[in-house]
Order: sequence, then C-alpha cells, then structure tokens
Amino acid sequence: MKIVVAMDSFKGCLSSREAGEAAAEGIRQIMPDAEVIVRPLADGGEGTVAALTEGATERVTVTGPLGEPVECEYGIIGKSGLADEPDFPLAVIECSGACGLTLVPQDRRNPMYTTTYGLGEVILDAMSRGCRRFLIGLGGSATNDGGAGMLQALGYRMTDADGQTIENGAAGLMHLAEMRETAAQALLAQCTFRVACDVTNPLCGPLGCSAVFGPQKGARAEDIPVMDEALRRYAEKVRGFRGAVDPETPGSGAAGGLGFAFRAVLGAELLPGSQLVIEETKLEEHIAGADLVITGEGRLDAQTAMGKAPATVAALAQAHGVPAIALAGSVEAEEDILRKMGLTAWYGINDRAACDLATAMQPEVARRNMAATAAIAVREMGLW
Repeated sequence: MKIVVAMDSFKGCLSSREAGEAAAEGIRQIMPDAEVIVRPLADGGEGTVAALTEGATERVTVTGPLGEPVECEYGIIGKSGLADEPDFPLAVIECSGACGLTLVPQDRRNPMYTTTYGLGEVILDAMSRGCRRFLIGLGGSATNDGGAGMLQALGYRMTDADGQTIENGAAGLMHLAEMRETAAQALLAQCTFRVACDVTNPLCGPLGCSAVFGPQKGARAEDIPVMDEALRRYAEKVRGFRGAVDPETPGSGAAGGLGFAFRAVLGAELLPGSQLVIEETKLEEHIAGADLVITGEGRLDAQTAMGKAPATVAALAQAHGVPAIALAGSVEAEEDILRKMGLTAWYGINDRAACDLATAMQPEVARRNMAATAAIAVREMGLW
C-alpha cells in the first residue's frame, strides 16, 4: 500500500513538512507496513523556501526595500531532476525576503521609493555559491519599480539624461534615459529563472501593478498615475534595449513589475507557483503509482478550488485515477465544489477535538489532531 501525503502549510501553526509528517504518523498507527511518502507543498509565496529546502538555508545581508540592510534567508538544493536542465544547484528565493511589505513599517510604506535592489543581491550571492538555476517566488513585495532595482544590482546600468544613476523606486524610473549592460552579465547568461507567478496583471494600465496593487503598498491616489507612466517609460527603454518585449503579457505586473523584469530582461519562465513546486518535488511521479493521495491546508474553501496547491494535487490524483482526500483545519466549501476539485472525501482535523481555536492552533495540538484525523480517514477509506 502506497500513500502520498502532500499538505500545504497551516499558516501560523504547521509548516508543509510538519503537517505532512503528522498525517503520516497517524497513517502508520493504523497501517504500519504502508509506504507513506511525504512531499512538501507550496504555492511559490511565503513558505516555499522552507517547503523545498527542509530548513537547509543560507542567510545574506542585503539592501532592503527602504535602502536599509535586511537579512534575507533563501535555500540551495541539489539537482532537481527536471528534464533538459544542467546539473547546477538550485536557488529557491522568495522576493518578500529581500523586498517584502512586512519589512516596511506601516508609516513608511510608499512604493514610489521602495526598491528591489536587495533581490538582485540575493541572486548574486547564490551565483557566488555555484547556483545557475533559480526558482523565484513572487508575492508580498513592497515595491513598484518594475524590477529595476534588482536589475541594477545584477549589473545593468540605468542612467538619467545627465548620465547619473537613477534613484530608487518608481520615482527613479520617471527620469530613466538609458539602460545598458555591463561586464557583469557574463554569468547571468548561464542562468535560468523559473518564476512562481499566480497573477495575470499586465505591467501598466487600469489592471496594472500601480493601479491594482499600489494602494495595498501605501501608494497615494495621486501617485498611481505617476507610477504607471514611469513604468510605461521604463517598458519603452527595455524594449529599445532588448527588442520585442510586451508589457501586456500576463504576469508582467506581478510583484510591482518584477514579473516584467524577469521575463523581458532575464528570459524567465513565469508559471503558477504550485506547478513549479510540484515539478521540483517530482510529486506527479509519486502520485502515478499511489493507492491514495492526502492533501490539504488550513482552510479548505471556495478559493482552494481556484488553482491553490491542494486543488492542483487533487487534479493530478484524479488524472491518474487515484482517490484523493483532504485534511484541513476547517472545511468551508460546498460539497459540489470539493468533488469538482477531484476529492473523494474531506475532513476537518478540529471537528472531533474538544478545544477552542486558540488551543487548536498550538503546533503540538495541531499535530495531534492531524495524526488522529489521518488515522480516521484511512480507516474510513477501507485501506487497512
């Protein structure tokens, strides 16, 4: 009997790995001889580094979004086994670790001036450690500079009409006159970037990053059209520098335009975050030969069905004819939605626990409830 467990994190409670191991413990209590394979799950945002690296991380001090030093944690893992990729270490980086909104105090948030420079410094640090393959998680950024700061850190020169380096943020892009490469690009040419991007916004316009995400990052109403125009100017300069690039391409507006910089300048592939993680962990290979798949997350609701990681796992299981069940802190989606996701059954791990939410959120309690619910689930599936 082979059971594959791929749990997303239970935010504020259990990591992906911890939730999966707790479920595996419950399964083994009932089926000690079962082959239980635990694979991490994430959507490319917060928790992706922890999910893929199992805690083996590097730390580097870089320039934060306000231009002040911050410490960023990222992961380095060995060859992924993906087809047609060279045997280089893989760097797993969350952009929020270097330029995230949580790094900026509420009263200092203004994407006119925040920078992605630190993300470029993290990439350089990983390159110095031999990495040439990168998995970058977008999301949670405090920035709206189109990735210009990151590109400057990587060696791209951006100057105004007087030949001076432009200032940080969208404000600097308003004065961008010329963009050119330097000798620093030699190693970048050897690198491949796969970017977890779950939004489809273009770079500019009413659905662009300035209009849609700017207010969430502290932008004033009067700054939004200014930033939008600055990004249009920036895209024109990149087009003149790189040739045919389209700022309307879906995902270009992700993370304040980082999606545009990665795709148009660094040649990155933008993919849904859960898809990237599933490929890196070879999850589908394990599912193909399994008897049961168990997935889940903190709250199983209608949003889960809209492309979140557990829905992707359930769809893979369905495609391979393998039953899939979900374990969640709470189940709030209608039955028809859950069945359309490909789930055979679903369980709330706190449904049978005589405790309040605060107690249920304690990691040790959550682990115990997860194990107990997993045991109940395999009993009810008739697999023991």
